Amino acid sequence: MPNPATTPLSAEDIQARVLYRDSLVIALNKPSGLPVHAGFGGGANLEESFVHLTFGLPRAPSLGHRLDRDTSGCLILGRHRKALQKLSKMFAGGRVRKTYWAIVHGAPKRNEGRIELALKKIGRGPGWKMKGDRSGQEAVTEYKVRGVFKGPGGIKTWLEFQPHTGRTHQLRVHSAALGCPIVGDHVYGKTPPRPGETLMLHARAISLPLYPSRKPIEIIAPPPEHMLEALRTCGFAEEGIAPKSSP
Repeated sequence: MPNPATTPLSAEDIQARVLYRDSLVIALNKPSGLPVHAGFGGGANLEESFVHLTFGLPRAPSLGHRLDRDTSGCLILGRHRKALQKLSKMFAGGRVRKTYWAIVHGAPKRNEGRIELALKKIGRGPGWKMKGDRSGQEAVTEYKVRGVFKGPGGIKTWLEFQPHTGRTHQLRVHSAALGCPIVGDHVYGKTPPRPGETLMLHARAISLPLYPSRKPIEIIAPPPEHMLEALRTCGFAEEGIAPKSSP
């Protein structure tokens, strides 16, 4: 299988990643390692493959929000201008409920809690990062411990996050602030990732209140291969989920 970080997804590959679609939106299971759009350095990106997702419409869909390059899971696209406007208002108004899963080093002191740590971007160019700073933008995350594994390599915890804001690198910084950096995080982690180790952060589910007269659309993305073993050692026993989709 080609490395998604260097190769655009084919029509077959990206269509196989569709979790849900209707007349307004498409939900994708984004792969880890592939940026959603072109960066300063160029290279393959997910947007290049949106031409394969027209499904009868004259134009390709566009990003309704963003995920970091190394984050996998639920990504929402708007199929036309009105849909994108609706998504923009929903995300900006905090009406979209997002759930993330992560495998982290160590374990938090409490099994659940709330992190309120404003974030500010520091630096420019390739070395920039986010930092907790009172003068930064408000950032709020709720977390819950889903499972813990104690092994020869130390304690690993399966955490569930529900961010109430959508700041860049929010979950990575907030997880590190708990004293539990995400496994594979070479920017905010305490130790460099091992060779071949990938960030273990997954956008597990998203709830979209798209239609006033209907219940919110609930979309779930199955965990990526690189997280499955760690999740199972922490108690994850689900064998698979049939994704929801429109008729």
